[in-house]
Order: sequence, then C-alpha cells, then structure tokens
Amino acid sequence: MRAVPKRWRTGLLAAGAAAVVAIPLTPLSASAATAAANLNGHWAPFSRCPVDNPAMLAADGQDLVASCVSSYSPGGAIKLGSTEATTGANDMQFGVIQDTAAGTFKVIPPAGGALVGAPTTIPGGLLGLMCPSDIPVVTAVCQQITNVSLNKVNATVESAGTPTEFNLTAGLVTGQPIVKLPVRIHLENPLLGSNCYIGSASDPVILRPQNTTAPAIAIERFDGDGTPNATDGSMLRFALTGNTQGDATFSVPKATGCGLGGILSWAVNLKTGLPSASGNNHLTLNNASTYSGALTAPGLVLPDAGKVLSRNWHSAVK
Repeated sequence: MRAVPKRWRTGLLAAGAAAVVAIPLTPLSASAATAAANLNGHWAPFSRCPVDNPAMLAADGQDLVASCVSSYSPGGAIKLGSTEATTGANDMQFGVIQDTAAGTFKVIPPAGGALVGAPTTIPGGLLGLMCPSDIPVVTAVCQQITNVSLNKVNATVESAGTPTEFNLTAGLVTGQPIVKLPVRIHLENPLLGSNCYIGSASDPVILRPQNTTAPAIAIERFDGDGTPNATDGSMLRFALTGNTQGDATFSVPKATGCGLGGILSWAVNLKTGLPSASGNNHLTLNNASTYSGALTAPGLVLPDAGKVLSRNWHSAVK
C-alpha cells in the first residue's frame, strides 16, 4: 500500500470508521425505504447515511470529522438458547463523528434506524417453539396449528437503542469487539400476536461482534458525485471485505408479550431455553462487506466539512 499523504490523514481516519459489523436485521419499514436513496458509484453503499443530521452537518473537519458507514452480509447463523436459525441478507448504516483530540467516535443512526434486512424463519415454526405441551392452554393453541401459515414464525432482529463503544482498530484485526449493539428479536406469528419479543429497550440483547477472520482492506478515492477518481478524488472510501464476523459472549433475556396478554411467553421460554446465559448463544456473519466514506482532506474546507459531505452525498443521488 502506498504511503498516505499527510493532508489526507484526517480523512483516512474518518473513513477507517468502516470497521463495524453486519448483523441480521429488521425488515425495511416504509419510512426507512423512503429515506433510502439510489446513489452513484462509490457512494452506493451509503444509501441511508444521515448526512443531514445536525451533528453531521456541524462537523468542522478538524476537531470533529464526519463519515458514513455501511456494513452488509448476505447471511449467517444465530443461536438463541436452544434455537438456531440462518440469517438473511442485511444492511446496517449510520454516520460517525470522530473527535480527533479525544480519539473517540460517536455513532449517529439514520432517522429510520440503523438496521434494515430480511427476517429469519425459525426451524419447526410455532410447533417447534412450544409444542407439544401437557398444559391445557398451550395444548389448545397447538391444536389450532393446522396449516403452514399458522405454524410459520419469522424472527427479525431490531434495534433497541443507538450503537455505542465503536472501536476503529478492532475492525481491522481479529478477536476484538468492534461495536456494542443493543437489539431485540421480534417473533411474528398469527397466534403469538404482534408484540412477542425476546429482549426489550430496557433489557436488550447486547451484541459485541468481532472479526473472526481478517478482512481484505482497500482504499478508494472518488469524486463528490461518486465517480471513481483514483488520483485526486475529493472523497475517500475505506473497504473491508470477504471476512467472517461473530459473537459468542452475549446473553439472551426471556420472551415477553407472546399470545393474548402474554399468556404464551412462558411456553416459548420453556421450550427455547430462555433466558440463556452468556456462552450458550452465538452469532456468525459470513462474507461481510463494510465501507466507510469521508472527505479525503476535510481540513481544506474548514469549518464546513459536514456541509460539504452532505452536498456531495446529495449530488450522487440518481
């Protein structure tokens, strides 16, 4: 890799904020879909970057440096208690504000939430989650499961708070937690109702994913509108690709709100082994692709670096 010119270095550190993870996510909501943009060239992965957030716009390019982060995985596996399932394609995006003096990073999620992706189908469906049972109320529910639609259970991981504890260096190596992600798992089935969750905002599942294999690293320059420009592009993209990420340290709280008045929650917890202590659960994400985009030399546009980043992003919208 070529030596990095001194005038780039602040931008390179900001772009290095790509050291984050891809995790199984919640389905795309109408509001999130509206917020997503179709972007040109190297801007493409950052379709939901919160470039117009006041904190991002206020970044001056010297004391505070703004960047966009995107992480994607086509699939993997997650185990919660005694239940294991594959994960679908997912996308996580947010902005990052780097405090250059303190060496810290603040995560800025987009208005529609940082996590967007495909739900996971629980193997065995509702029959696998709580049947058979010799408890009359559960037995009655099990007897109602007469077709695929009543048995199918989708599980989606939703944000339960803003990601924190972002660690730039950890994204470049293996074996170090990259970010702290509070999430909850939404279990969806006609008989479980619409409020069946594993974890909550007050008692979330806390994921601390790390690289389990090393990523390939590339630095790419591009123009403000996303067009690749390897020699003098005003933007810089940091790419980490082709690696596996995971976490086997998290605990999982019990399910709540399942069935009318939560009457089926205890049955789900009993069959799936919840709550489940750390060491009994795991997350694996395959072929992760993580990107971060920032101004190549934000110091050249003081104190308007955040505004310039936003203007460039909007210029790339197709």
